[in-house]
Amino acid sequence: MLTVLMATRNGSETLPAVLKSFEALDAPPCGWKLVVIDNGSTDSTGKILRGFRHRLPLTDLIEPRVGKNYALNTGLEHLEGDLAVFTDDDVFPSREWLVRLRESVDAHPDYSIFGGAIVPRWEVPPPAWVERVDMYAAYSITDPNLADGPATRGTLFGPNLAFRADVFRQGTRFDPSIGPRDENYPMGSESELLHRLRRAGHKSWHVQRARVEHFIDASHLSKEWVLKRAIRSGRGEYRLTHALNPVPGRWPWYVCPRIVKRLFRIVRASVTRNEEDLLLARWELNFLVGHLIEARLVRGNLHKGNAVGGMTEERLCNLI
Repeated sequence: MLTVLMATRNGSETLPAVLKSFEALDAPPCGWKLVVIDNGSTDSTGKILRGFRHRLPLTDLIEPRVGKNYALNTGLEHLEGDLAVFTDDDVFPSREWLVRLRESVDAHPDYSIFGGAIVPRWEVPPPAWVERVDMYAAYSITDPNLADGPATRGTLFGPNLAFRADVFRQGTRFDPSIGPRDENYPMGSESELLHRLRRAGHKSWHVQRARVEHFIDASHLSKEWVLKRAIRSGRGEYRLTHALNPVPGRWPWYVCPRIVKRLFRIVRASVTRNEEDLLLARWELNFLVGHLIEARLVRGNLHKGNAVGGMTEERLCNLI
């Protein structure tokens, strides 16, 4: 037996098609169940889930505290079997997804973390500039050239991730202070957990044939959205770095010369009208600004919804 866990909040636009794709899954020999946690939705998510109760091995739950990790921790209380598989409400699995994960887990007893391939499912054809941004940070897409083997940092992502259930039965849980919970948050929900487990000696494996498609909404194909994503990515990266090497009161001065360098690059790209270099420089700048925002938060000098110098994340992103 394995358990698939999925948190959803107001996911009614994609959830029906996603759950329908789950109906087409090949069942692994050990059997499986699906646990979907409604994270305080205000749309028709609850009605949709109830409609699939008799079509899937589905348990649907409600977690009113807003935050993906609150929801996943609630779902873990209903974990059955020896494998916990995580995905999202905008992810479409290939027919053999669970079978391939099951095969790899059984073939590699020394590994406790497994991740599969994630490819984009564009709602509309993406603009050419999308290929220039960090596809991993922006859209949680894996490298299509990865082969089966030990996984390194930056190759495992939440839309297609599995852990041996004993990891959670020993008390491990997701950190609710990181990951999706409102419009402004530090990214890295699953990355933070992976850091902790790797430090504890757990090894991870990539399963290329355990493939899913990540739906990319048309609204996520704007430069404004991508640049806001860069700030959240930077915040998450600082949080993870600080968690690994905590130095109370330390300010990330190393970021300042890097910011100056990117500002000069932005000016040069603007003058030469090099749109590609301008976008990359703005991404890198926003990523570094995310470090500063999270550093202030970690130091306890900033309240929720604020940012450097009293400006919100949205205003910062508009300025840079």
